[in-house]
Amino acid sequence: MNEANSRFFSLGCRLNAYETEAMRELSAEAGLEDAVIVNTCAVTAEAVRKSRQAIRRLARANPRATMIATGCAVQIDPDAYSSMAEVDAVVGNSRKLARKTWSEIAASRSDGENPGIRQVDDIMSASDSPVHSISGFGGRARAYVQVQNGCDHRCTFCIIPFGRGNSRSVPAAEVVEQVKSLVGGGFNEVVLTGVDLTGWGEDLDDGGRLGDLVAAVLASAPDLPRLRLSSIDPVEADPELLAVLASEKRMMPHLHLSLQSGDNLILKRMKRRHSREDAIAFCDEARRLRPEIAFGADFIAGFPTETESMFRNTLELIENCGLTWLHVFPFSRREGTPAARMPQVAGEAIRERAARLRSAGSKRVELLLDGQVGMQRRALMETSRIGRAENFAEIEFGTDQEPGRLVDAVISSRRDSRLLAHDEHRFEPKTAASKSYNPRQALVNRA
Repeated sequence: MNEANSRFFSLGCRLNAYETEAMRELSAEAGLEDAVIVNTCAVTAEAVRKSRQAIRRLARANPRATMIATGCAVQIDPDAYSSMAEVDAVVGNSRKLARKTWSEIAASRSDGENPGIRQVDDIMSASDSPVHSISGFGGRARAYVQVQNGCDHRCTFCIIPFGRGNSRSVPAAEVVEQVKSLVGGGFNEVVLTGVDLTGWGEDLDDGGRLGDLVAAVLASAPDLPRLRLSSIDPVEADPELLAVLASEKRMMPHLHLSLQSGDNLILKRMKRRHSREDAIAFCDEARRLRPEIAFGADFIAGFPTETESMFRNTLELIENCGLTWLHVFPFSRREGTPAARMPQVAGEAIRERAARLRSAGSKRVELLLDGQVGMQRRALMETSRIGRAENFAEIEFGTDQEPGRLVDAVISSRRDSRLLAHDEHRFEPKTAASKSYNPRQALVNRA
């Protein structure tokens, strides 16, 4: 569970965390100073259980607060949350970023009523996704702009389309104006986010794709130093996106990929749209275009019917693609999904495979970071001592810096999964020619 602050709690994905920050701002504008908001998750049955547990715990800790439940679990099963004695209002996903929602809840509380408010629409009928920027989880390091919501795909393990609805894109002109406003406000980095980000534009009349949006943002905001993307589906990456990655240095050399497995039969049973060969080809091409690029990835450990040999294909894919920062999810049955009806893998095997995936990812991070020593990097300061490099590596400084600023650093060494900045720049950084990172060669060198 991610805590935005003491009264705002988000479970599940990072998009939920971004939206929780937006609700913090919206509720403050509406005068709901006593509100406690729980942004629920429905990705697994365990996530639903934790969502309800969080509501009960927070209600006990804040007995006089207005308890508001929202998020995917609420959207999918609003009756379950309306019937909870602790909950004063339930808000569906299509309503949670609307100012009117929060003003109506505030008005009901000011009248001295127990609101019993239920604002949940049919998410499948939602046709738009209003643009909303979110500034750095309460800080000023970076801003997030949600440019897409929902998903048109139906992966067999995923219930989220029923919580988020079909894919809806924010028009490019609205995104561009929001980004320009953020740059004018002093932000040095903007992250474009969405549920199915590479699906952006498919529902718009102009036929644009994500690469077109990225190009438009960079062209229209020439003073924006850094642009990032949240998780993408590599099979949906369009040629323009790769062209921008190759030509525009303000597009950060880091992509987080939704891969889920490295075995073709498991990918087929997941109803994914790519093969392991597609993933390898994408990473090879992206690295050819941008040699310094780093990749993160999502994986599910122990998907139904996964054998040990199938799992080893996933371990091999980590090496084949040179993946680093992994988000590993032990498979958990979610009623209502096709995967819940498939033969299940034993829980002990799921946990053991998840641990092996995390270990493999940690080793890849060490390889990547070891190759950064001696190089000059530019860090976006997230705190006074911790910054984030272009490739998403953390850099620790020995002296205080101003959060939100871009600071140049020469890397002196690595400590665990973090780079250390050389406090006194007494030696020259490595030449540009040494910056290319070849994951296969790195393995040979280390051996």
